[in-house]
Amino acid sequence: MQGRIIKHISGFYYVAAEGRIWKCRGRGIFKQEGITPLVGDMVSMEVTHEGDGEGIVDRIHERKNAFVRPPCANVDRFLIVSSVVRPKPVLEVLDRFLVMAEYEDADIILCLSKIDLDRHGRAKELQEIYAPLYPVYCISSLTGDGIQPLAEALADGLTALAGPSGAGKSSLLNRLVPGAEAQTGGVSRKTSRGKNTTRHVELFSLPQGGMVFDTPGFTALHAADTDAFGLQACMPEIAARRTACRYDDCLHLKEPDCAVRRAVEEGTIRSSRYASYVSMLQEIRDRKKY
Repeated sequence: MQGRIIKHISGFYYVAAEGRIWKCRGRGIFKQEGITPLVGDMVSMEVTHEGDGEGIVDRIHERKNAFVRPPCANVDRFLIVSSVVRPKPVLEVLDRFLVMAEYEDADIILCLSKIDLDRHGRAKELQEIYAPLYPVYCISSLTGDGIQPLAEALADGLTALAGPSGAGKSSLLNRLVPGAEAQTGGVSRKTSRGKNTTRHVELFSLPQGGMVFDTPGFTALHAADTDAFGLQACMPEIAARRTACRYDDCLHLKEPDCAVRRAVEEGTIRSSRYASYVSMLQEIRDRKKY
């Protein structure tokens, strides 16, 4: 029997197969070979007690991708969630999440949450920066505004929520999946940072089709995970202009005839995005010193 792991808690893998959920252990050989089944994995399983809905995972099918933190597999799309206020979006942090998703070669959708609290047009400012690069949806989990169009965009494949703590990921999940009952947290008044509320990885089916991961949170890319040219490839507006620079190995810092810096000066590349690039590039260069 084949199915997909939708949850892993206390050593048990919950597999959705043939219209029901099976509580399974993994074969002992997985541990011997250092293999860990992950939420999102397609697996083959053997039923051991049909009445109790129990079984054993025999084989893990080929993966599209896999992640250690959080432990999950076969992500087709990242939904990067950023609040427009509370907490106030930090553009470099948001850019790092976007670069992380690009690095994993997944589709990307940007979701701007808490628009019901937007009193100063912050959502419009963010749309102007990111809409030329990615699909952008503005939503309010409180009022429901924008939820249906976003749900329709997620109606196929496996989507992983990512973004800073407090951005509203759990509230959004509760809107997308009635009955998900994801625990929501607040934002610290002292630090203006969100509180992480999710404790394990779980995969929910969306009413309109597709599935979405609820996770303790993907981390923004640590720039040292890639190199300078890998970083450029993960920023679409920079990647599109690389070949127009005079030098093939241009880092877009002080080199003459740099098409990227020229685009920044002309405003076709946003200065905030370029600043994020320079910050991450410096992190990569600092790593090489050690």
